Amino acid sequence: MKNFGIKEALKTLGIKASNPGVSTGQNWIKTQGPTLESYSPADGKLIGKVKSCDSNTFEKVVKQAQSAFEEWRLVPAPQRGEIVRQIGVALRKYKEPLGKLVSYEMGKSYQEGLGEVQEMIDICDFAVGLSRQLNGLTMHSERPNHRMYEQYHPLGVVGIISSFNFPVAVWSWNTMIAWVCGDTCIWKPSEKTPLCGIACQNITSEVFRKNKVPEGVSCLVNGDYKIGQLMASSTRIPLVSATGSTRMGKAVAKSVAERLGRPLLELGGNNAIIISEHANLDMAIRGALFGAVGTAGQRCTSTRRLIIHEKVYDEVTERLKNAYNNLKIGNPLNQENHVGPLIDKQAVKLYQAAIKKVKSEGGNFIVNGGVLKGKEYESGCYVKPAIAEVENSYQIVQEETFAPILYLIRYKDLKEAIGYQNGVKQGLSSAIMTNNLQEAEQFLAHSGSDCGIANVNIGTSGAEIGGAFGGEKETGGGRESGSDAWKVYMRRQTNTINFGNDLPLAQGIKFDI
Repeated sequence: MKNFGIKEALKTLGIKASNPGVSTGQNWIKTQGPTLESYSPADGKLIGKVKSCDSNTFEKVVKQAQSAFEEWRLVPAPQRGEIVRQIGVALRKYKEPLGKLVSYEMGKSYQEGLGEVQEMIDICDFAVGLSRQLNGLTMHSERPNHRMYEQYHPLGVVGIISSFNFPVAVWSWNTMIAWVCGDTCIWKPSEKTPLCGIACQNITSEVFRKNKVPEGVSCLVNGDYKIGQLMASSTRIPLVSATGSTRMGKAVAKSVAERLGRPLLELGGNNAIIISEHANLDMAIRGALFGAVGTAGQRCTSTRRLIIHEKVYDEVTERLKNAYNNLKIGNPLNQENHVGPLIDKQAVKLYQAAIKKVKSEGGNFIVNGGVLKGKEYESGCYVKPAIAEVENSYQIVQEETFAPILYLIRYKDLKEAIGYQNGVKQGLSSAIMTNNLQEAEQFLAHSGSDCGIANVNIGTSGAEIGGAFGGEKETGGGRESGSDAWKVYMRRQTNTINFGNDLPLAQGIKFDI
């Protein structure tokens, strides 16, 4: 299998055969944790080993992050923004090698890897502007000679648990915003993509060193779920932002809630596109195709269900079949390929189990799946994107399968379609393809989509950083990235100032002595 420049990329990013996995910024810390091995799903080869964090080392990292917070919060927000701006410049410099590492370690196409790094650059730009706009409000007091306002203060240490499917972007969504807000961060990357975390720490540390940023503002703790448990239960980490499965999110939420901390959860998605009889079918097919097979169906915003009006159902089905027949599956670093591998062989087993379950419940596959064999697919992680005709009530359709399996559901009227769309436990992303204004507005109305993201004439996948990202129901209810998502990373305070000589009580209460 061709190298496509991955060796040069690893060298540029400072990735070695054996790597320390714990850092408080510029310093890498020796630890007694187990060794993680990162294998590429592209070719099955060992990329590198990482020494993970243990509980004692984790405690040292938390103390360092706490100490750094006391200094970092006093740096004016625009100055913190200037440092984030420089990180954005550095990411532009390393975009190509980092994009290749993302592609090689995670398995998404190189174009998607570059897109993920671009998201990091975009959130840096957003955070720079935000650093001068951490605004509160001024309110009118009911008492004479009083002024009321609210302001936002830095919160503290922010814990970040990210998943394998977006090994660098989700970290940046949280971290760049938290940094301009005056917080320090401890990041636990997915144990399936630890090298991406090390690469980001190497890039960041260059900028921090030049700007003499305190040690502990940017901390990295590679490890398995046990490190995530330590983070969730630590009373010294007021906010834990976790991205991953609903099962994981519930465990994190319970631990954080028990100590009255703040959980920020981005969990499962079971996303649907409604294709109306009034849709532009060229756009609908394109949006559905990328949504279903992009990142080999391993995005939280991947399109799992197509809810298609009965009048255009047959045409949509035939066009999807033709499109799937033209998909090129193979090495994600080869830009001629559309679809790369699943993350590992365990994901392949889940894919196979889902196909079996669909058949057992009565589903009909119109594009068959299967595990691909041959020298090009020697990692054993390559599968064929599949399409099945189903009923929305099937148990397997109600679940999120992190694989390229697309379910087709027929509908008669929009109310029925929206009912199908909302009739799952997850509530992340949704879309309708229609040129009918009434249908579009009904989909976006109170009685329409119940998801955190609702789109018209674009797919479910590929959110921009300017909007708050997140969902409802079992997706977790958190919001990251743009809009006013920054507020969760800060401590909100209401202030009342009496500049008079009397002390009137609120609500007109009399208390004379």
